[in-house]
Amino acid sequence: MAAIADVQRFERAIALFDAANGEDPNQEEAGGRVWPKELLYATRMTEMLERFAPEASEAVRLACRAQHIQRWKSPRRDYPMTAEGYQAWRTGLYKFHAELAGKLMADAGYEAEMIERVKKVVGKRGLKVNPETQMMEDVVDLVFIEHYMLGFAGQKPDYSEEKWLDIIRKTWKKMSEAGHAFALSGKLRLPEPLVPLIVKAVQGA
Repeated sequence: MAAIADVQRFERAIALFDAANGEDPNQEEAGGRVWPKELLYATRMTEMLERFAPEASEAVRLACRAQHIQRWKSPRRDYPMTAEGYQAWRTGLYKFHAELAGKLMADAGYEAEMIERVKKVVGKRGLKVNPETQMMEDVVDLVFIEHYMLGFAGQKPDYSEEKWLDIIRKTWKKMSEAGHAFALSGKLRLPEPLVPLIVKAVQGA
């Protein structure tokens, strides 16, 4: 694990992120308890980061914890149900998450330089060129594969095999070689019913 400059400040920021996500009215059951949905997602991001890249920087650790912060406050239904509307929603989310994470980091006592660094990662700026943004993106995709892909499949029973292959390939394309290696190392719990599709998609990627 990379050194944390000020452990108490770091823990204050994490506590503020978790308190914000703890307000989520949407709930999900996992591990024998009921969680606010985005708080569960945030803890899964941290857990995956620790497995995938325990050497991650302080900025990446903060960004992963805040990546979906209060997502329910910017629902998809607030935007047109078109491809353009979807892109506008995603772009708006990145900015919303980054700004809120930055505000809470300031409340925790972080200086402007680290705040901007984390906002860049949370806002997914510099994907493929900024190593910290790419590391968070790998964690996002690994969490999706392990925890959410199967549930997403259940919501889309009408999707054809080709549609699923496209979704998996797009996810794979966003990941780094390190992310690919981890996904296929046996350290990631792949959703068993989708393994044949995942293998087929990856082999053809």
